[in-house]
Amino acid sequence: MHINYFIWNDIDAAKKETLLRRSGSDISNIMEQIRPILSDVRFNGDAGLLAYTQKHDKVEMNPHQIKVTNAEFEAASKELDNDVKEAIRACAANVRKFHEEQLRRVEKEWLYEVRPGVYAGEKVTPIDSVGLYAPGGKNSFPSSVYMLAIPAALAGVKTIAVVTPPRRDGSADAAALYAAEVSGVKNVYKAGGAQAIAALAYGTETIPKVAKVLGPCSPYGAAAKMMLSHIIDPGMMAGPSESIILCDETADPHNTVLDLLNEMEHGPDSAALLVTHCKDLADFVFEQLPHMVRSLPKPQSDYCQNVLENYGGVILTESLEQSIEVCNLMATEHLLIKTKDPEDTARHIQNAGEILLGEHTPSTLGNYGIGVNHVLPTGGMARSYSCTSIWDFLKRTSLAKTTAEGLEALKDPVVKLAEYEGFPAHVNAVTERN
Repeated sequence: MHINYFIWNDIDAAKKETLLRRSGSDISNIMEQIRPILSDVRFNGDAGLLAYTQKHDKVEMNPHQIKVTNAEFEAASKELDNDVKEAIRACAANVRKFHEEQLRRVEKEWLYEVRPGVYAGEKVTPIDSVGLYAPGGKNSFPSSVYMLAIPAALAGVKTIAVVTPPRRDGSADAAALYAAEVSGVKNVYKAGGAQAIAALAYGTETIPKVAKVLGPCSPYGAAAKMMLSHIIDPGMMAGPSESIILCDETADPHNTVLDLLNEMEHGPDSAALLVTHCKDLADFVFEQLPHMVRSLPKPQSDYCQNVLENYGGVILTESLEQSIEVCNLMATEHLLIKTKDPEDTARHIQNAGEILLGEHTPSTLGNYGIGVNHVLPTGGMARSYSCTSIWDFLKRTSLAKTTAEGLEALKDPVVKLAEYEGFPAHVNAVTERN
């Protein structure tokens, strides 16, 4: 089994660039493949959506089967084991508590007197409509549903449309439906891939047109969001999963192997790296990975092997400071810090979707139930994008007010600038007022 083992100071710029971009670099290669899909759904609505559902998901449906019915929600609840339902409720409750606290900290409207008689501020309102993409098909991801639907509902979004790929029998995943219901969302549609993103962007006879689309997608869905960004707010890039385990000599070696494999099993296009200056740890992980990978069932073992050959493996640095530098360059989705003082190390991290602190905080906990949102920027976008939060479903509008005193105070500098920029009507609106 081939496993990447990089000495950071020795690898060339091209390889570093590949590691920095991860599988996001592949998205541009598939845009032409999905262009016809977007066009077909735009002009043919449900018919175009269903044609590609049959072609790519191997599921034949009619338009009346796209939206999930109340009977399907009831059947989903009966299908799920009680322990699974309890796990969804328990984890979703933590997510709700965390996002309720975020919402409590939002100041809905404020004005600040910047000078006598001159007030500036903001008004915060929910986005009218959002589409939430919940991955599915081969596997079930109810956690993605409650991570997105709970903050959307708490924010007060009027139209929340969840899309999720249908199962081979044409039904929606039972756990995804239960998670949607627990989150307070009942508008769920059986659609996946680029065709689902197109349906949300353009609207069809069944699926509503929305203003913003959020959720982790395959490269095809991510490419569709990029191509439709002139129509919808595509949110942040949430593509294939990726992680870095940042360690010093205090990290538990066995746990570190487990932590490294955590995000790899999402798929062959995932990325997972151990970044450390501790050679003994790097060598141990390198030696143990083949055994641990082979112990996993298929297809997860195949996924992990593919990741280790492409966007994963071990990076050996010369110091903790250089490890931190590498992490900031990578701007990974998940960053687990296992150092002597993880809180202090975290103070030096500028770019990460989430930071998990210490040996007892594996990424699994963040993925499901700590309460923080697991929909995070990928492909290096953590350099400028934030973790999903209540703010992804809210928007800010500027508020401004001047009294007669404020108008008089601003009159001279404002008129001077308006004249300089060549706007006489602007000048008149100030100087010729009654």
